[in-house]
Amino acid sequence: MIKLGKNIVEVTGLKKRYKDFEAVKGVDLQVEEGEIFGFLGPNGAGKSTTINMLSTIIKPSDGIAKINGYDNVKERDDVRASIGLIFQESTLDEKLTANENLMLHCKFYNVPKEKREDRIQEVLEIVDLSENRSKIVETFSGGMKRRLEIARGLLHYPRVLFLDEPTVGLDPQTRNHIWEYILKLKEKAGITIFLTTHYMDEAEICDRIAVMDGGKIIALDSPEQLKSDVGGDIIEIATTDNQQAKQKIEDTYQTTVNESSEGKLSFQVKEGSTFLVEFVKNFDIPITTVNLRRPTLNDVFLQLTGREIREETASKHERNKQSMRGGR
Repeated sequence: MIKLGKNIVEVTGLKKRYKDFEAVKGVDLQVEEGEIFGFLGPNGAGKSTTINMLSTIIKPSDGIAKINGYDNVKERDDVRASIGLIFQESTLDEKLTANENLMLHCKFYNVPKEKREDRIQEVLEIVDLSENRSKIVETFSGGMKRRLEIARGLLHYPRVLFLDEPTVGLDPQTRNHIWEYILKLKEKAGITIFLTTHYMDEAEICDRIAVMDGGKIIALDSPEQLKSDVGGDIIEIATTDNQQAKQKIEDTYQTTVNESSEGKLSFQVKEGSTFLVEFVKNFDIPITTVNLRRPTLNDVFLQLTGREIREETASKHERNKQSMRGGR
């Protein structure tokens, strides 16, 4: 990774406890000025709690965090003036126009009165919403609302923009468009972007990623280096008897075989194309599908934890749905 500048985020021993539950268990990290830094992990890993501590929404139980040189407990107002924050859930007033929402934000952050009109026009142009400036927000699509929130977060020229699951709930095409705008604003404004996500393609955009699980950072590096650390190629197969096939592969090749929620077995090998030819020819359990690929960030998480991020996320969503049904 190219050296970008001084550390604009510095965190040491950051913890958050809720009675007997420790949501964040001692986070240490530094983020450089101008960097795109990501937290990758399943729901419940502690990503959002950490973001909330860094952005002064909640107070840490222990540890030190500094944003733009300001202590996030002792100098909260200075930290808040230095950051923009895009939440998972919309915080727009949908009964107001886009312009009215942005004007309120200008007042909250003491943007000089003579600069407000120009600032609003500038950020709306970045996210391609200039023509919608006078429209009521409740008429906007989900993607337009998210773009307006990004525009709002830029109005006071933050040094760091926190994006907490910025595209959650959006369709893939809209997610891609949102990222086009985010990358465009990074080039235009040169700000530092700190995001949380469980989407692999979003994590790939980052200069560096902290993989988080169980309230701790379990790995931190560039996406390419994290994938390189997995080593080798990944073979994916489905068979007529996965349980027997799993046991046979582990015994024969002395390797760990993982089974996905889609019923596919995966294992790591060196020189995958050469291995695959002999493997398919000699394996005596009928193979129904086979695939050879390079490691992904999901493989990184799988190797580190024994679980897939998408499985953890899916199960969390299902628990939420069941809870909602039970509460009616």
